[in-house]
Amino acid sequence: MNKIQLRGALWIASDIHLGEAVPKTAQAFYEFLAQARQDADALILCGDIFDAWIGDDHALDDPPAWLARAMRELSATARAIPLWLAHGNRDFLMGDALAQALGARLLEAPACLSTDAGDILLAHGDEYCTDDHAYQRFRRIVHTRWIQAVFLALPLRLRRAIARWARARSRQARHGKTMGIMDVTPRAITEALRASGCTRMIHGHTHRPAVHDLAVDGRPARRYVLPDWEYDHAQPARGGWIVVDATGINLVIKHPRQAR
Repeated sequence: MNKIQLRGALWIASDIHLGEAVPKTAQAFYEFLAQARQDADALILCGDIFDAWIGDDHALDDPPAWLARAMRELSATARAIPLWLAHGNRDFLMGDALAQALGARLLEAPACLSTDAGDILLAHGDEYCTDDHAYQRFRRIVHTRWIQAVFLALPLRLRRAIARWARARSRQARHGKTMGIMDVTPRAITEALRASGCTRMIHGHTHRPAVHDLAVDGRPARRYVLPDWEYDHAQPARGGWIVVDATGINLVIKHPRQAR
């Protein structure tokens, strides 16, 4: 696992799920990007930036209005500060063409970050939900390179239809699963920290922002869970990020009264 050096104030966010149906969430996120451009030294978006990603050509050739706006905002951020994009379970098909167009860099996660707060293991989080066997089987299939190549070779219209079908199936599957199964598995977290040599982890995916203390081989460790963003369909609205700097690792929850 490569170690990436990131000094100064590092901001990390995840699970924004940008799409046509969430204009209020998008606006809150764009305000966050503007703040990051002023106050952060680097920004990592740790997966599920988009609610679905059906190929870079969708964004680069003739993007719909909501996506064109997202591209402009992300590009402006990348011009101001280093911007890293990590894959999530919904946008794992983001590729080099998108990163180059934005002036951003793709981050292969899990990754070990060397920061002013020490070494941190960063991941999206879905890879640690190992008790959800059906999801892990699906994950292995869609991360197979030749299957991705076949999908990306399909016409854009067909890819959109497949993405809609997959999202509907995913929603149906969640109804039959307990919250425990859909959360990370403690054993998987312990094994990942042990393998990385880190004692701190940051991840998203579960939409359960919190700070968890644990022990790995007798050493104290800590797991930070990023919040998701939802300003359109949730009451109260929610969002947030993590700031990593010389003072430590700080979870920032955006207060509902700040939602617009």
